[in-house]
Amino acid sequence: MFSLFSIQEFISAFVVLFAVIDVTGSIPIFLSLKKKGKKINATKAALFSLIMFIGFFYVGEAFLRLFSVDISSFAIAGSIIIFVMAMEMILDIEIFKSSPDSPKDATFIPVVFPLIAGAGALTTLLAIRSQYADINIILAVLLNVIWVYIVLKLSKKIDRILGAGTIYMLQKFFGIILLAISVKLFTHNLAILLQEVK
Repeated sequence: MFSLFSIQEFISAFVVLFAVIDVTGSIPIFLSLKKKGKKINATKAALFSLIMFIGFFYVGEAFLRLFSVDISSFAIAGSIIIFVMAMEMILDIEIFKSSPDSPKDATFIPVVFPLIAGAGALTTLLAIRSQYADINIILAVLLNVIWVYIVLKLSKKIDRILGAGTIYMLQKFFGIILLAISVKLFTHNLAILLQEVK
């Protein structure tokens, strides 16, 4: 398995997931939840996120087979979701709205789902599986989960250090990266489907 490790694929997978999860951009949301008296456990949030990512990574494909959906078709659907998320980040519009009704412990809802391991991130996970080796994606997930833990643990300090302007700029930057990634995923998997039709 480790023989398939590629630093380029690992970095690419990490950047894609980092941009989609966008935990840094969610710092204002975490701070707002804490001000409202909600509790967020960084360790539990990271652990739950890792379980959801790994579980969906391995079981998601089998789940798709139940509906006779192949990875390329799912990847194209995922690329459209990534495209919408990118437009949301770039144009400052809110498409994926979270429900205000949540329990006092906000660790799982809404922090883990849908903010960290939401539909977009889970879809992206399967979408990039059609392009990268499993080991590179798993390591990228692990590194992203570690970053999620650090951000949640130090959210107040990071907010003070980076400032609202820097976080806003990072959001735009990763939005553009996501847009380019969505186009690449769409064209790559569309070409595979067209070859299968021939």
